[in-house]
Amino acid sequence: MGSPKATYVCQDCGYASIKWLGKCPSCNNWNTLSEEIQTAPQDKYVWGNDPVTLSAIPARPHSSGAGKKEQEQKRTSTGMPELDRALGGGVVEGGVILIGGEPGIGKSTLLLQAGVLASQKGKRVLYISGEESLSQIKLRADRLKISSGLSVLCEVNLDRIKKIIEEISPDWIILDSIQTIYKTGVNSSAGSVSQIKECSSDLIQLAKKDSPASPSSHQGGKALFLIGHVTKEGQIAGPRVLEHMVDAVLYFEGEKTGPFRILKTFKNRFGSTQEVGVFEMTEKGLKEILNPSKIFLSHSPSPAPGSAIATSIEGTRPILVEIQALATSSTTTAFPRRVIAGVDYNRVLLLLAVLEKTKGVQLHKYDLFINVVGGIKIEETGIDLPVIFAVFSSLKNKPLPAGTLFIGEVGLSGEIRGVSHIKARVKEAEKLGFKRCILPEDNMSSLLSSPPASGVRAGKIECIGVRNVASAINKIFPK
Repeated sequence: MGSPKATYVCQDCGYASIKWLGKCPSCNNWNTLSEEIQTAPQDKYVWGNDPVTLSAIPARPHSSGAGKKEQEQKRTSTGMPELDRALGGGVVEGGVILIGGEPGIGKSTLLLQAGVLASQKGKRVLYISGEESLSQIKLRADRLKISSGLSVLCEVNLDRIKKIIEEISPDWIILDSIQTIYKTGVNSSAGSVSQIKECSSDLIQLAKKDSPASPSSHQGGKALFLIGHVTKEGQIAGPRVLEHMVDAVLYFEGEKTGPFRILKTFKNRFGSTQEVGVFEMTEKGLKEILNPSKIFLSHSPSPAPGSAIATSIEGTRPILVEIQALATSSTTTAFPRRVIAGVDYNRVLLLLAVLEKTKGVQLHKYDLFINVVGGIKIEETGIDLPVIFAVFSSLKNKPLPAGTLFIGEVGLSGEIRGVSHIKARVKEAEKLGFKRCILPEDNMSSLLSSPPASGVRAGKIECIGVRNVASAINKIFPK
């Protein structure tokens, strides 16, 4: 047997090299390659007690009532509707969920609350902490005023963890965090790419193994939740290793100085990849926001200049948000300031160019500040038109009409293009009491049976179709 070989592995992206490099060729980060010793490969794992052929697995009916009941049993509610939404309807048996986020954002609190709710419903939950002691976890539980039969283990040795899991056979395993666990025999420190890969692989194999109590059921037995730290770029450490190994990847985002948290789904083998859950951090822990549109909208008594209401589709949910813009005279026309939060920076620069070309506004004379209220980040293009109206309203120092919603994607020539889920967007605005909606003319036919003219009501809200930015602005700010 030859001696172990040394390789240099990037701790940010997992790139491996046979020699040390100052700059990683994959992620272009400096001083991220660390030496790791490659050990001999371990024996292969098999999910289940013994290998079986495909023909030996009994078929399951899908159309009968028994088949539907069995299908429903594959998902378990966490007791938190917003977490269930992000997971696609609940936890799948044998599913492996990776939750990432910045330190202090609330990942541990989220899973501790979910674990307590699951244990109260009869689930055997094992909470494994490699970062906190039992007394620290107890202090958090007392602060959150929660108590249950949740089992807590403070351990970082993988062999010890696997032994405890096999002894108590929990239904849920919550590991906080995967970067603190180490496996004996892997010659690298805890948190390295090799350790993360080996520890995650062992735990995933253990979670997906069929339950010994019913080996003929051929159902995965344990749900595994992994908490992962993020790098300075906002990615989970070792992303190319972890994200390919797990069934679902969720990111917990939000401003740590603000109360709101967004749980976004970036990968889900058993559901949609664009769902979001909305929470509010309170003294008693995370509180679910079942109607986030009311939270993200301003409660000011009268509309202010530079404020426009937009709607974004997050998965299948329409969310109304307030976009604020502030235009002030620039001290230098050579380098006017552009401070943008919550919206893609380059996309906003494109919209500013369209507005300047369409209306002849000399934006180089102004410093512009654009923000999405509540700390939420919007990535879709359906908020293009609200951004333009917010900026133009601030430039003219005139507020937009109260109770008006703006929807539309803007092209380079100033045309306003149709967006998806227009009925859901308008219905959400109508539910919150909006009276008028400015939307693409291409979407008007989707609201009513026949293509209407501008100004026709769809339900209790007046819908006005527009073709381009110039005509849209003229309807709100007539000359």
